[in-house]
Amino acid sequence: MPASENSFNSSPERKGWKPGKRDAFFLTFVAAVVMLLVLGTSERTTRPTPNDATHQQAASRTACMECHNADGIHPQPERHTRADQCFQCHVQPEGWVGAK
Repeated sequence: MPASENSFNSSPERKGWKPGKRDAFFLTFVAAVVMLLVLGTSERTTRPTPNDATHQQAASRTACMECHNADGIHPQPERHTRADQCFQCHVQPEGWVGAK
């Protein structure tokens, strides 16, 4: 076999992986991101739905918006999301009879 064909196999043996400064920086960065995600996760901070007869019967966004629209008795704050699922964030009251 000519030497040019065997040059791939004649290379010196590879040594084991030794972490360098770039590797340490990368691993530190990954660890910091994971820590931020873990520490940044917390319980809900939204207000629970009041436990009264009116709120126990509300089972849809339409029912909620009867009072919480811009002209309602208790309008949503300006920064409130316009999502269509009120109970995805707001905890239902004890004894809630809305949709299961």
